[in-house]
Amino acid sequence: MKKEITTDDLRRFETSFDSSRVNRVAMNAAAQAGVNGAARNYAVQQNNPYSFSIEVEAGKVCDQKSSGRCWMFAALNVMRLDLMEKLDLDSMELSQNYPLFYDKLEKANYFLENMLETLDEPRDGRVVSFLLKDPLGDGGQWDMFRSLVEKYGVVPKDLMPETAASSATAELRKYMTTKLREYACELRTAHEAGEDMEALRARKDKMMETVYRMLCIALGKPPVRFTWETRDKNKKFIRISDITPQEFFRQYIGWNLADMVTVINAPTKDKPYGHTYTVRYLGNVRGGAYPVKYLNLPMDDLRDLTIRQLKDGRPVWFGSDVGQFSDRKAGYLTTDAYAVDELFSTDFPMTKEQRLDYGESLMTHAMVITGVDLDDAGRPVRWKVENSWGKERGRDGYYVMSDEWFGEFSYQILLDRKYFTPEQAAAFDTEPIVLHPWDPMGSLAW
Repeated sequence: MKKEITTDDLRRFETSFDSSRVNRVAMNAAAQAGVNGAARNYAVQQNNPYSFSIEVEAGKVCDQKSSGRCWMFAALNVMRLDLMEKLDLDSMELSQNYPLFYDKLEKANYFLENMLETLDEPRDGRVVSFLLKDPLGDGGQWDMFRSLVEKYGVVPKDLMPETAASSATAELRKYMTTKLREYACELRTAHEAGEDMEALRARKDKMMETVYRMLCIALGKPPVRFTWETRDKNKKFIRISDITPQEFFRQYIGWNLADMVTVINAPTKDKPYGHTYTVRYLGNVRGGAYPVKYLNLPMDDLRDLTIRQLKDGRPVWFGSDVGQFSDRKAGYLTTDAYAVDELFSTDFPMTKEQRLDYGESLMTHAMVITGVDLDDAGRPVRWKVENSWGKERGRDGYYVMSDEWFGEFSYQILLDRKYFTPEQAAAFDTEPIVLHPWDPMGSLAW
């Protein structure tokens, strides 16, 4: 068996390609419309009507713009519904810039602490190389968000509005990443020169002062106390005076954050169902109340748990691989959105397990499930999804997700643990198995 591609191979490939009229038609179509344009399935809209037997009312669709804050937007979009109900509001937004500020601050501290913990690891080893790759990206998971809310609370968007840097985070992320890698070099170099941990931590304190300054300049200073004024559906004036972000969360949203937990579906041999997992070096708030932890269950359990919560009028935050077979403009998440198998005359048969094991898929984006269509037997057919890409995509910002796509490309849901069965609750309370930092279940939603 030869190792190289020969001239004879190329001639054979070309002859085989030219022998099929279908290949030539597909080539011409893809050249003009692109791969997805040529493969777009006309019947998707007919097969996935925008109708649902169970729907939860939500606020106006938000837009994360050029930032990777979907996990924050999705969580805040769910939280605001309780506030809207309490104050009888048509709609409102909680500030997404506010948790972004503290997430960057906490991630910088988390990264520097990781550097101090790995001073004796080789710089070019897998652990340190992994930590240096993305010190404070925009992405996150639910447990990271609830740690932020537990510590810092939330504020209405009026009190910390968007800035140019929060709506387009690439520039800030680039300069902060450069600074943190510089600081990692400084700490490791000082350690090699014999400085003790007390001296290194004194260096870190100065570093964090610089990080805070950079964040204030780019994102603005977050409020410590505030007064918020608005009007309800009947135009009645509301004033909430002299309150902290933490008090605002407790009084007007009132979630018991300890009860809001996540379940994953990872059908791989190294993660048996019925066990909990965490990921080494994954987090943002050092000393936070909620380290990353999730229970791995079969996909049918995730379906059942999601439906239970929706039937109670509560939407469901979920994480998925949104880039897989999704028509972002029209708003369809379906496995047949694009007939790429027909365009290329080849199948794509990998299973969900195989895609996870071989790096083909993982969680990349968080959205909110606000509805489901059940058939006569009570089985889900399709789901209504609130995205955070503005109202110009999908139907006023809402997507239709087929149940098949949900099963193949969704990995995590957030729910109140009261919807667990007794067996699931007991399983969640077990000590988590620690996964490698690079495990696909450690991926972040952007």
